[in-house]
Amino acid sequence: MAKKKTSEAQLKASRKWQDKNKEQMNYIRKRSAAKGFIKVATIEDIEELESLIEQRKKDLSSR
Repeated sequence: MAKKKTSEAQLKASRKWQDKNKEQMNYIRKRSAAKGFIKVATIEDIEELESLIEQRKKDLSSR
C-alpha cells in the first residue's frame, strides 16, 4: 500500500479550516470553474461572459 504524503494532523487542520471557511471555499471553487470554462468556451460564450462581466462591474461601481 502506498504511503500517504500528507500527515493526519495536516489533513485534520485542512478539514478544520474548510469547515470554518465555507464561503471562501465556495468562492474559490466557483472562480476555478469559471477559469476552466473560459478555456473550453466558444466565441459566443465568451461574448456573453463579457457582457455579464461588464454589467457586474457597473453594479459594483455604483455601490
